[in-house]
Amino acid sequence: MRARDLGIIIGELPTGPYNAITDVAGVRVGHRTVVSGDGPLKVGSGPVRTGVTIIEPRPAVWSSPVFAGSHRLNGNGEMTGLAWVRESGQLTTPIGLTNTHSVGVVRDVIVGQLHRERGDDELYFHLPVVAETYDGILSDINGHHVSQEHVDAAFEALASGPVEEGAVGSGTGMICHEFKGGIGTASRVVAAGRRDYVVGVLVQANHGRRRRLRVNGAPVGERIPTDVVPSPFDEARRAMAGSGSIIVLIATDAPLLPHQCERLAQRGALAIGRTGGTGENSSGDLLLAFSTGNDGLPTVRLGPAAEGEISVRTVSDTVIDLLFDAVIDSTEEAILNAMVAATTTVGRDGITAHALDHDMLRSALDDR
Repeated sequence: MRARDLGIIIGELPTGPYNAITDVAGVRVGHRTVVSGDGPLKVGSGPVRTGVTIIEPRPAVWSSPVFAGSHRLNGNGEMTGLAWVRESGQLTTPIGLTNTHSVGVVRDVIVGQLHRERGDDELYFHLPVVAETYDGILSDINGHHVSQEHVDAAFEALASGPVEEGAVGSGTGMICHEFKGGIGTASRVVAAGRRDYVVGVLVQANHGRRRRLRVNGAPVGERIPTDVVPSPFDEARRAMAGSGSIIVLIATDAPLLPHQCERLAQRGALAIGRTGGTGENSSGDLLLAFSTGNDGLPTVRLGPAAEGEISVRTVSDTVIDLLFDAVIDSTEEAILNAMVAATTTVGRDGITAHALDHDMLRSALDDR
């Protein structure tokens, strides 16, 4: 189930065929969900509600990097590898998503995967991009349950086409606006003269307070308050509603330079605000945009640099305004899709993150 299945349309731009980040040619997504146990928390044993998601900008991206840029709405979070992205303007690895305390293992396994692909015939380095949000309200986050096996499985699951959403992969234990959250995705197609460009977004939504939730401008959170659908934060000790994070990944086949990718990443933050997120102090709201529109960027290695010049393409600023619209609408819909697709999840100590009830959502929207 997705927002459009409920008749909810965000913006006026058309979607791609899958309404997903994978509508950008070459992008693939793979999930590995890790769920076990019930009842009281016993660190190291569970219950476990977590996972891994891998996003591949294009096959063997290390051999053909993509231009990229990032934005920080609020910095109480982690996205590794950003120093090199900012310095070089390029993304040279797949992107990993997981929980806060599993970033290290996911990063290490990505390095190992790229070593298997590249071999030992040259000297090189990898600084993988791995981002996190906190799933410790529902899961035994200190038990370190994400392993190499799980990350390898997410790589094996990489696929184009439809993307599973909600409580899946790295989104398994996430909470959004005090409903069950997780993975969401959406896309838009922008007509620019004789060319169509695709913008795709994938979010890991684990942020927001109930009362501030807006859908197409309607105060849904006020109309479905926590005394009607309880909040998991009512049961969690010492946890504040709105703590958590959101990761926003933006892909496009429009040819962009790094500073233009950064501008797209900034616009994704507007959608977080439009749905009611405020970048709360305890929320890590990090955004990364990349463009697959240029091929042939040199492979990053430790050996001698290639001589000469390379040719790159870029859109004009008259086109980039349309891409901004596409990013905002796609991000808003991806956040909503994460909640609409998610199912009620009972985690550690019986703490429950309730799904956003579809009938209640329709009713809240009808009250406009």
